[in-house]
Amino acid sequence: MTVLDHDHVRSSGTTAAERVRRASGPGLLLAAVATVVWSGSFVTSRALHDTVPPVQAAFWRWVVAIVAVAPFAARETWRQRALIRRHFGRITLAALLGVTVYNTLVNQAGVTTTAGNMGMIMAASPVVMAVYERLGGRRLGPRRVTGMTVALLGVLLLVGDGSPIPSFGAGDLWMFAAALSFASYSVLLRRRPAEIGGLAFLFATFVLGALMLAPAYGVSLAVQGGFTVTAGTAGPLVYVGVFSSAIAFFAWNKAIALIGAARAGIVYYLQPVCVAALSFALLDEPTGPLQLLCMALILGGVALGSSKGR
Repeated sequence: MTVLDHDHVRSSGTTAAERVRRASGPGLLLAAVATVVWSGSFVTSRALHDTVPPVQAAFWRWVVAIVAVAPFAARETWRQRALIRRHFGRITLAALLGVTVYNTLVNQAGVTTTAGNMGMIMAASPVVMAVYERLGGRRLGPRRVTGMTVALLGVLLLVGDGSPIPSFGAGDLWMFAAALSFASYSVLLRRRPAEIGGLAFLFATFVLGALMLAPAYGVSLAVQGGFTVTAGTAGPLVYVGVFSSAIAFFAWNKAIALIGAARAGIVYYLQPVCVAALSFALLDEPTGPLQLLCMALILGGVALGSSKGR
């Protein structure tokens, strides 16, 4: 259910178009916050690839997130338990796509591909979001389509090392699957039941997603064994649990409610730029003239696609 109704006019005289314009600024800012914070999670996934098995990293991420969100959301979730039961199927699907599957695939990709590639490939998800919204009857507009095309060209050149026809390894393919899962989750958010509070919805998806991940976690423990808890493993898990999960998901969900998945997806193209900068600073992954040129294309496309023509 959409949060903004474009046909409704309030008694105060404020038109729907004016309310949409007012929501654009906060919505774009929230999408940018989520994108920047998520960029760090790709770096942590890559940093943990040889110390924490992917499924175990995903499971503990959500355990930390549940603990972080519970003091603020548990009471509201309990009060709205009847609504959650009524919409249980839709909430469970959102949890499966956005919590159980998406982050596990990201961690799996981090085993065999670089953080830079992970961020670049995830930038394909706005294309899927836009296709979903167009199939749903939402008009994208030439400015947004042009900006998305320019940014996507920058992403393809980055992944292909200067060639618009890139070649992909196993980790890259895992990331494409993650991008599809995240895009599906983002579009599903647009139909989130409006009567369920944002924190209650977030907390319910975290809990359900962790429960669905628990059997795979048990198998991973039995087959791969556990991991040693050190500052080098606990610190990144706390980051992805508190910042990349609790804070970033709340910001992204709110951004979707304000401006829709397609427009928020344009801002998501900033992620390769942020990931490249972080991976260069923290993991010594290379950044050269080609990367800088492609980043300029991505930033230009984001600026064009997220702006509003008069």
